[in-house]
Formats: sequence, structure tokens, C-alpha cells
Amino acid sequence: MSNNGNNKNRTLILFTARRFRPCYNSPMKYEHITKATFIRRDNRFVATVEIDGRKTGVHVKNTGRCRELLVPGATVYLDDHQDKMGTRKYRYDLVAVEKGDLLINMDSQAPNKVVLEALASGKLIPDMSQSSSPGADACGCDVIRPETVYGNSRFDFYIERGDLKAFMEVKGVTLEDDGVVRFPDAPTLRGIKHIRELEQALTEGYAAYIIFVVQMKGVKYFEPNDETHPQFGEALRHAKATGVRILAYDCTVTGDTLELDRPVPVRL
Repeated sequence: MSNNGNNKNRTLILFTARRFRPCYNSPMKYEHITKATFIRRDNRFVATVEIDGRKTGVHVKNTGRCRELLVPGATVYLDDHQDKMGTRKYRYDLVAVEKGDLLINMDSQAPNKVVLEALASGKLIPDMSQSSSPGADACGCDVIRPETVYGNSRFDFYIERGDLKAFMEVKGVTLEDDGVVRFPDAPTLRGIKHIRELEQALTEGYAAYIIFVVQMKGVKYFEPNDETHPQFGEALRHAKATGVRILAYDCTVTGDTLELDRPVPVRL
């Protein structure tokens, strides 16, 4: 790794260190799922739904726009926290929605969880020749450290496997149109910042990955949403040209589970 004076302000800070040796083979699971009918979105964090003829407010676990998903009359899936309310204001979290024949998980915390499980189990193996197919290795990465600070960014994962030392940024994808999935659904200056920091990490000897977690099945390919944020698409294409690996994976989705599944073609 480079250690010259020009990089003194880019001290690598690692914390929340976790070494995963056991294998993880079960999908991410919600404990208590209830179906409801979507009525309206009150603000970024709260929506009104109808459960068994009764209207109630729920917490929306995605602050993105999601306008094409959260439409009146849509069937939504709620995670029920009745038995562990604590300081919660709302009993339910809205975590998934039906869009035509698609079941789409829209929990913004879920992509990191399923990537963590896939890295730990060996379903997703970071190397310089793309990721492996599911089940290719018994116990995944040697080191996985979530939420790792590098420069002015906090990347989702720092990972080690053999001689490979890499940073990985995870982006959840819920925007779909006729089988094509896109990111972002709104301008994201933070996303561009992460891409540029990953490029910097490359110059210091690290490998760098961006993985787009498509929170549904049955899609054709992934592409950046140039119409909504052309600068993000430009940054992504530049990153690929400099050596950042751009991956996309779909997910197996049920009402109460989510699991990283198969690679999706990336078109830049």
C-alpha cells in the first residue's frame, strides 16, 4: 500500500471489526409480516395503510421517492414490532410492495445485510475475475469489516481474502421499468463522492467494488439512471475505466425473506 506523504490525510480507520469463520446459509428474515393496502405517503418516513379495514400509520424503511412503487391500492408488506416496541412510535415497518407480478423489497437497510451474509457464506467472493457463483466457497472472506472510514467517506465494507484487500460500496435498487433496473431514483451527490473515493483507494493499492443490489427478481439488466442524474452515470463509467469493479445482483424475495441471488448484466 502507498504510504507516501501525499496520503497522510487518508489514514485508514477500521472499526467494528468482525472476522467471520462460520458459514451463513440462511436468507435475511423478517419475524412477523402482515399484508396491507397502501393509501398514501404522508412524508419521507411515514405512510398510511389499511389493515383489515383499519387505517394506521407505518414507518417507511426507505426515504427515497419510490413513486412508482407506493401507489394507492398497492399491496404492501409490513414488519410487525408489536412485541418489541421500545421507544418506537409506529408498530409497523413497510418493507416490501407488489408491483404487477413483481415483489419488490424496499427496505433500505436490507441490501447491506444480504451482502454481508453473501460475503460471509462464500456466495459472493471478491476477486479480480468477478464474483463467484453461489455456494462456490465454504466460508467466504477472511475479514469483513462493515462501516469502514477511508478518507472523507465511510464505505459499507472493508474485506480481505488472501492477498486481496478491498473496499465495497453497496447500493440498493428498487427502480424498475419493463425489466430494466436503474439507480439512482433521485440525484445523489453522496453517491458520486463514494465513487471518487473508491477511485482514490485504487491508487493506494486496494481493490474497489460497487455492488448494486436489485431488490427483486426477473430483471433484464442494470444501468445508471442518466435521465435523473447524468453526473452519477458519468462518474460510474469513469470509475469502471479506472478499475473499480461494477457488479449487480438480483435477490430472491418472499414476503418475509430476502437473499442475494444471481448476477445481473450491467450496461454502462
